[in-house]
Amino acid sequence: MKKLAKGLLSVALTSMLLGSGMMGMAAPVKAAETPTKITLLGTSDIHGRFMPWDYALDGPNQNGSMTQLFTMIKEIRKENPNTVLLDAGDSIQDNSAELFNDQPQSPVMVAMNEMNYDAWAFGNHEFNFGLDVLDKVSSQYKGAVLAGNIYKENGERFLPAYTIIERAGVKIGVIGMNTPMITDFEKGTDHLDGLVIKNPVEETKKAVKELEGKVDVMIGLMHMGIENENGIPGTGVADIANAVPELTAIFAGHMHKLVKKEEINGVLISEPDKYATHISRIDLTFEKKDGKLVLTDKEATALPVKGADGTPAVSDAGLETKLKPFHEFARADANIVVAELKGMNLVPKNEIEGIPTVQIQETPLSDFFHEVMLYYSKADVVAHQIDNDKAKLDVGPIKKKDIAYNYQYAGGEITVYKVTGKDLKDYMEWAVGYFNSTRPGDVTVSFDPKRRASKYSTNDFFGGVKYEIDLTKPYGSRITNLRKLDETPIKAEDTLKLGMNSYRMEALQAKGGALEGRKFEQLWSSKDNTAFGETGGTIRNRAIAYLKEVKKGVYEPKVQNNWKITGVDTAASERKDVVELINAGILSVPKTADGKYTNIASINIKDAVTKEEIAELSAKVKVDAAKIATVKTKGEFYHQLNEARKAAEKSVAPTTNTQQKK
Repeated sequence: MKKLAKGLLSVALTSMLLGSGMMGMAAPVKAAETPTKITLLGTSDIHGRFMPWDYALDGPNQNGSMTQLFTMIKEIRKENPNTVLLDAGDSIQDNSAELFNDQPQSPVMVAMNEMNYDAWAFGNHEFNFGLDVLDKVSSQYKGAVLAGNIYKENGERFLPAYTIIERAGVKIGVIGMNTPMITDFEKGTDHLDGLVIKNPVEETKKAVKELEGKVDVMIGLMHMGIENENGIPGTGVADIANAVPELTAIFAGHMHKLVKKEEINGVLISEPDKYATHISRIDLTFEKKDGKLVLTDKEATALPVKGADGTPAVSDAGLETKLKPFHEFARADANIVVAELKGMNLVPKNEIEGIPTVQIQETPLSDFFHEVMLYYSKADVVAHQIDNDKAKLDVGPIKKKDIAYNYQYAGGEITVYKVTGKDLKDYMEWAVGYFNSTRPGDVTVSFDPKRRASKYSTNDFFGGVKYEIDLTKPYGSRITNLRKLDETPIKAEDTLKLGMNSYRMEALQAKGGALEGRKFEQLWSSKDNTAFGETGGTIRNRAIAYLKEVKKGVYEPKVQNNWKITGVDTAASERKDVVELINAGILSVPKTADGKYTNIASINIKDAVTKEEIAELSAKVKVDAAKIATVKTKGEFYHQLNEARKAAEKSVAPTTNTQQKK
């Protein structure tokens, strides 16, 4: 006992000496805690891309899909188990996802559950089909559904504004908001009946107050782009970031833009583009200081489904198996025959390789869509655009997928506005700004490089009127001889009913648009409840209904000849040489430096030819450049070069025939 007491006394004295520093040694330091890393992943604007397939066109599309994203997500979860998966809306519309609205299950919900999404903030397109359909589809989802700025008329929130997710002891408050522009998008429908859409900036502030003291970090999950939409305050997340610095980061969406990383007022922002082509990634690092979790670092990026070398991410086989029944159902729908095309193909073959006929002249295809739009809208004039340079519809069966292939904007509808003749002319002048001006000697029509590089075609065609486009005239003065089909001239003060896509009209009315600041009375929309509704009112579905119900399954087009381009020297004898040389692969249609956009400059036969061009093209044809070195103009050179090419081909032909006889 005495020995034990003595030992305890010795330990006590030693502890006292250590504590006072009398032993000449430093006190032991407590090991620092390992930082905690949380990875947040965000998708947005998936628009029904549940598999790597375009169902409207019935063909593979490996640019992005949920099954490919799942492969990437699995790898990130292996790297960091403390991963949160979020979606910022516009998930259940487009790519035939709406086919499943009246089916027991939505493939997008099946995929989201299998991928284990933690939260989903509604986008504007979630409301396209009405609240009953939205409730049916969203009720299949197992995670948290958010819409913080949408209220019921009785003052209650329609859905929660936020959810709290915990990973490795870190509590993450996720605040979901939808664009307030939804009220404009759903105008004319009953899809928002009983709901009140509030300012997302103020509602985010309110959600932050409610989360204070309950979480370690707050993240925005917003179906809004960075900039304000159409210049309207409170419609972009930049306004939210500036007003609510308590947010650490925001996953943005809606505007279909790729934003890897942007910081506004200390708030990190990332947007993953559209159609499941990217996934945003935000990494947060926390350390414990004085017993509290402190955010010490944050980083953001957006990861592409396609690598730098163009190789796409592998589609997850397990998820594909689960989605296979939906895949087969949608493919079968795309292949339904709706009519028979007789008489002529709707798009003539390109005269010149690299210059799409469908963009430079009136075709029976553009006339067909005008015919459909005029029939249902009862408008005086209609306008649309064709986004597909390879548009094609040949004599034979017309399937649903053929309509989608040739009119690629799935949501496009017909909205009728009351306009003046001046408004129409100003719009048309903007549209034909798609083309470059021509000079004497130009033998091809070409496209303005900036307009050609636009995400969607801005080369709008007009039906219900007759007109010419004179490319020798300056921008703003190219539309000539504008008149009605009965040859009556359209005057500036005339009142007209114009049928067109509402998104295009909004762009024209926005800052910098051809109709900036002008207001127009909306008379009708094909998507109105009193018309054909959100799904039935699309131009695609109106075209299908027109073929089946109005044309009784048989369509025979008639050439309209309502408009044409002038100011291009199509009568020049050397033009034939230009056409033949291009189609033979000798002469090239001008394109952008990266080769992405073609036909950005006209070919001119009166310009002086250079020694370099003579040498380069002569080598291609394998003729002696010295024999044609005396030519002065490109037209002379192209003619002599083409004659030499054809002569060389003829000289080879007999030898080939002799060999064949042997």
